[in-house]
Amino acid sequence: MIEVLLLLLLLPLLLYIAVPQIRKMLASGVCTSAIQLPGKVAVVTGANTGIGKETAKELAKRGARVYLACRDVQKGESVAREIQIMTGNQQVLVRKLDLADTKSIRAFAKGFLAEEKHLHILINNAGVMMCPYSKTADGFEMHIGVNHLGHFLLTHLLLEKLKESAPSRIVNVSSLAHLLGRIHFHNLQGEKFYHAGLAYCNSKLANILFTQELARRLKGSGVTTYSVHPGTVDSELIRHSSLMKWIWWLFSFFIKTPQQGAQTSLYCALTEGLEVLSGNHFSDCHVAWVSAQARNETVARRLWDVSCDLLGIPMD
Repeated sequence: MIEVLLLLLLLPLLLYIAVPQIRKMLASGVCTSAIQLPGKVAVVTGANTGIGKETAKELAKRGARVYLACRDVQKGESVAREIQIMTGNQQVLVRKLDLADTKSIRAFAKGFLAEEKHLHILINNAGVMMCPYSKTADGFEMHIGVNHLGHFLLTHLLLEKLKESAPSRIVNVSSLAHLLGRIHFHNLQGEKFYHAGLAYCNSKLANILFTQELARRLKGSGVTTYSVHPGTVDSELIRHSSLMKWIWWLFSFFIKTPQQGAQTSLYCALTEGLEVLSGNHFSDCHVAWVSAQARNETVARRLWDVSCDLLGIPMD
């Protein structure tokens, strides 16, 4: 009994000592590129919080002209001012982008293309997780609509500008959760059966399949693309799930900060010589293993065609 009480008393101290080492171990992937970005233009979706904010901040610190593409413009403006003050870079701009509405996506792209001559880095970072069943403005299930179809359309609309600005890069933020994902073409909108957690996993699998098919189609164009698992990160992504909030709190010692979570996105956006690895999936700044489903070229091509059909994009 005395030993148990002693252990309980010592546990906080042991955790206090161990946590820095645990965090260091979990955050082993760090973008070490020293490349500077004066004259470069970047777009980061969901840049008003979490990983997106930290990614945008680092790009701005390196001298890029950075667009914070986010749904909450007021919050975005506050973050933009914060980044401007911290980095001394005044070229941090906020533009409205609601990935749950294709009209908003098209309006963002139209405005950006009229405003900018170049685009060198596109970070498809925004996302939703474990939402109660709901649909986007266009009738898509929210996870597949925002996490996959929204970024699919945005990338399509900006692709010619990326090609004109080559060498350029596209980074799609996915997740280890793709391991549980499946693409159910007969139930893509979740109308026959729905589970919030699996809907998220399915959309993250779609991110990887999109990246691989996009890389195949972009060979020789000077545009390369990568999918990333940022790690388990303390962010607003879990806001829809009380269970996930509790789990995150319980294991808070083992969860990355947003800055740590942004490292692999930055690595794929900035590291020189990465072009030969276009289409690959990364975690902790290294090429990572993906599930058999995520390596299925037939599914990737079919998902591409179905996505084009849903979004009214001509298939080539």
